[in-house]
Amino acid sequence: MNRREFLGTMAAAPIVLHGARENATRTYEVTTRIELEETHDGALVWVPLPLARRSPFQVDRGHTIGGNADKAETATIAPDTRMIVAEWGHMMPPPVLTVTTRVETTDHRVAIDRPNGAKRTADLASYIKPTRLIPLDGIVKQTSDAVTKNHATDLAKARAIYDWIVENTVRDPAVEGCGLGDIRRMLEMKNLSGKCADLNALFVGLARAAGLPARDLYGLRVAPSTQFPSLGRAGGDVTTAQHCRAEVWIDNYGWIPVDPADVRKLMLEEKKPNLGDPYVAKVRQALFGSWEMNWIAFNDAHDVALPGSKGKPLSYLMYPQAEVAGSRLNSLAPAAFKYTITAKEA
Repeated sequence: MNRREFLGTMAAAPIVLHGARENATRTYEVTTRIELEETHDGALVWVPLPLARRSPFQVDRGHTIGGNADKAETATIAPDTRMIVAEWGHMMPPPVLTVTTRVETTDHRVAIDRPNGAKRTADLASYIKPTRLIPLDGIVKQTSDAVTKNHATDLAKARAIYDWIVENTVRDPAVEGCGLGDIRRMLEMKNLSGKCADLNALFVGLARAAGLPARDLYGLRVAPSTQFPSLGRAGGDVTTAQHCRAEVWIDNYGWIPVDPADVRKLMLEEKKPNLGDPYVAKVRQALFGSWEMNWIAFNDAHDVALPGSKGKPLSYLMYPQAEVAGSRLNSLAPAAFKYTITAKEA
C-alpha cells in the first residue's frame, strides 16, 4: 500500500454520528399477513425468512405460522436462503397466511484501520461468479478496470468502486420497488440511476469483476434510524420498506458492510445535493464499513426459482410472492396483492 492509499484508507474509516448507539442490540418482531381473494383455484405463497446463518449483525430467533393454508412449511433453496411456502388446493374461503419472525440485530462496524487476519476460504468462490443480471465481462469488466486501475490493494479498490458509485449514480424515485439490478444495461445506456437493487448491484458487479468477493443482502427496514432520518422507517407498517445492502470481502478484514445506494437516497430525500456537504461526507464515510441495524437481512440469492412455481425465476427474493391458478401476482402492488408487513421492537 502506498502512502496515498494508506491515508485514503484511514480517511475512509467509518464514523458513528452523535446519537448513534454503536453495537446496540435490539430484537424485532416482524409479521407478514397475506389475504388473497376468494378462489376456486389453487394458490401458492412464498414469504422470505430472515438470514439463516449467524452473523455479526443478526441472529434469527425463530418464526411462527398462522392462517388456513392446506400446507405451510419452511423451504431452503440455498444454505442462506429460506422461505415459508404455503399452499391451498381448490377452496372457497379466502386464503390467509401470517408469518411472524423474531430477529436480534446488533449495529455492525468493521474497523478498516485495524486488520483482523481474516483469510479467504473456498466458499467465497460463489461470490465472484456472474449472475443473469450481474455479468462480469464486457462493459462491466471494462468499467471495473478503469475505476480500480490506480489502486494497488483490494481495500483501496473496494473503496474506489464505492466512491465511484456515490459520485456517478443518482437515485430515481420513479423506479418501481427497489429496482431490477440490470447493471450491463445501466452501463451500456449510460443511465446510472435507480434504487438500492440497482446501485448496490452495480457495486457488487464491479467488485466481482475486480476479483473481490461481493454480495447483495436483500432485506427490510424495520425501525427509524438514530443517525440519518431518511434511512429508516418510522411506525409499525413496513410493507414497502424493502431495502438491499451490500458486502465486500477483503483479506485481513473479512466481510465489509457498504451501502452506496443509501448515500444517494439521503442526498435526494434530505435535500442535500452537494457531495461536498459535511453531512453528506459523514454518511458517505459511515456507509463504507458500518451499518445501523434498524434493518434485517433475508438472503443474498440471485436468480431464485421458487419451489413449486410455474413462473420464471426471480432476480432476487425480497418481497412476498404469490400465484393463483398458476398466475403470479404483482409483489410490488401490496394493496392489490393484499399483503401487509408490520414490525415492532420486542
